[in-house]
Amino acid sequence: MTQAYTPEDVWRLLAELLEAQKETERRFQETERQFQETDRRFQETDRRFQDLEQRFQETAQRFQETDRLFQQTERQFQETDRRFQETDRRFQETERLLREEARQLNQQIGKLGNRLGEFVEWQVRPAVLRLFQSRGIAVSQLYSDVILQDGNESLEIDLLVVNTDEAVLVEVKTKLSQGDVDEHLERIAKFRRLAHQYRGTKLLGTVAGMIVPPEVARYAYRQGLFVLAQSGDGVTILNDPQFQPRAW
Repeated sequence: MTQAYTPEDVWRLLAELLEAQKETERRFQETERQFQETDRRFQETDRRFQDLEQRFQETAQRFQETDRLFQQTERQFQETDRRFQETDRRFQETERLLREEARQLNQQIGKLGNRLGEFVEWQVRPAVLRLFQSRGIAVSQLYSDVILQDGNESLEIDLLVVNTDEAVLVEVKTKLSQGDVDEHLERIAKFRRLAHQYRGTKLLGTVAGMIVPPEVARYAYRQGLFVLAQSGDGVTILNDPQFQPRAW
């Protein structure tokens, strides 16, 4: 049996249908708005992602550039280190050669010094007896390279000129220094202890040199020593005739 609708029912149904259509449109618009918002967010996310990707690529490029610079720096460092090692090797070799040259030079200087010392001694030797005799010291015997040994003590005298009562100890140097004078004073005192055969003999001291600086000569005078020096082709006593030598 067919239901009968009254006009009020029809208008009510139409009103409900219109309301449902409005609600559907509203929901559709809301859905579309949400979709647009989602799309906007998606685009924003995609933009951020692209921005991050770009930054990542820039960072990767910078990292690659940094790595390239690091490798270049490391190569330069290795090259610098290699050059430094080579320079150090050459420096050590140069230092070794210089030491060897210095050693040979010192040997040559030592030999030359010995020869000069021998030359000076050979100049002084034939003159000492005459020189001291001219000063009233009647020495008559000359001994060269005198060596004394008493127990653990030893002593070497370049020249020793003597008579029965006096002995003159002569130290010969190429260039006389104040230190040489002081050493000879100690040598004379040591000779007094070691040379028992000269115990009752008056000891006198003399220093001689090819080169005798004036201040060293004056220092030796004050210590009571004769000073011999080269004069022309011969040797002379620098002390004045009134000089009184010290006796040990």
